[in-house]
Amino acid sequence: MIDTGFSQDQRPTIVVVDDDAAVRGSLKFSLEIEGFAVRSYPNAAALLQAEPNPTCSCLVIDQNMPGMSGLRLLADLRQRGVAAPAVLICGHVTAMVRQEAARAQVRLVEKPFLGNVLIDSIRAAMAGLPP
Repeated sequence: MIDTGFSQDQRPTIVVVDDDAAVRGSLKFSLEIEGFAVRSYPNAAALLQAEPNPTCSCLVIDQNMPGMSGLRLLADLRQRGVAAPAVLICGHVTAMVRQEAARAQVRLVEKPFLGNVLIDSIRAAMAGLPP
């Protein structure tokens, strides 16, 4: 493992919600290499059942999931008092999704992820930089 400067106990936790198992697995792997602890969920319902108020450093949520969209999940979490910064990931970004993400003050990253765009977005969100 790469030395990230974080001890096991200090690692920021990223919660990943994506219905695609391959995406969840690759995100978990790449985020752990960057020094993050990762908890992943296959959909909004799984997250809400497991942790009604998840404690984490950042949320990474897929927009296009069956049952509940990423923006809807984020709105639900905000209503429950979850204030963690968030990054919305999306394969097909529409103008409406872009507008709703801006209104929700959430970073939007388009799939496929090029270079370090996702990691950079997570770090910026955690630093409190505006989207």
